[in-house]
Amino acid sequence: MWQVVERSRSVPLLKSSLERGRLPNAYLLVGPAHVGKMTLALTLAQALNCEASEPPCGECNVCRKIAAGKHADVQVIGLSPGNGKEAKTKTEISIDQVRAIQHDASLPPFEGKYKVFIVDGAERLSNEAANCLLKTLEEPADKIIYILLTTNEQLLPLTVISRCQKLELLPIAPEKMDTVLQERWQIESPKAKLLSRLSHGCLGWAVTTAQNDSLLDERKAKLENIIGVLNAGITERFAYADQMANRFSKDRHSVSDELELWLDWWRDLMLVKVGSDDRITNIDYAKEISRIAEDYTLSEIRLFIKKLQEAMTQLDKNASPRLVLEVLMFNIPGRK
Repeated sequence: MWQVVERSRSVPLLKSSLERGRLPNAYLLVGPAHVGKMTLALTLAQALNCEASEPPCGECNVCRKIAAGKHADVQVIGLSPGNGKEAKTKTEISIDQVRAIQHDASLPPFEGKYKVFIVDGAERLSNEAANCLLKTLEEPADKIIYILLTTNEQLLPLTVISRCQKLELLPIAPEKMDTVLQERWQIESPKAKLLSRLSHGCLGWAVTTAQNDSLLDERKAKLENIIGVLNAGITERFAYADQMANRFSKDRHSVSDELELWLDWWRDLMLVKVGSDDRITNIDYAKEISRIAEDYTLSEIRLFIKKLQEAMTQLDKNASPRLVLEVLMFNIPGRK
């Protein structure tokens, strides 16, 4: 049972490869966060090792162990192996992690038919780790499958990409997402419509958020904070930048998520400005967005969106968070 929605190209291709027994030794799954890359990777691992006549069944002991992350022959390697401080501050997948893969790959499967190594966030491989992985991909071993997951393939070496079969997972359209959330997860229409916009087509995020109301409450609190910063003076804005910079050193992912909220907000202002109100993301703030949009020109909104994107790129490249965020706050256009 392929637990993936709207993957018309990738699932039939994988099924055909399985039926013919002609599998590449490495796949590259490309798509935004929470779009379903890990779900597809784990489902493929189940299909390769499933005990049923029509794999993956999702019900046999093997499929259940893989879904629970307890199968000895299916390993996930990435930035967040745990929930501690290191998991939040780590910025690269190390060469030691890849060497551990090489060692395990030299041994035969322990309890399954195939060994599957899933590299989550492959764009975060250090240069040494990427080169080490490339050597492994250049010398494929029998019954070993590598699955690389990435949100940005451009950050991966072309030599690594060339050794993989690429599958691109596209976001789901809001209308389709709305229907899926209501029919499969029995989410009420207003909430399903909101989640379908906020998720940007990423079903995993929508389902997780639907099951945890605190995530929507946290989003609301952050949006109210953003609105407050827009109304504040430069001193308050710099204090906000200082707080964000301090948090970045401890949990860079939460700061990145908050900047995504900033980006969504300003894109909504732009959409309202050009008369595309029906396409905004934050539909529960539609009236306030329309009101605030009147305080800026379209060129001011577009310029600040560019500044936001530049700041996010700089942070991703490990620039000084305090400097980047202070400059960003300074660049917020003044309201009329």
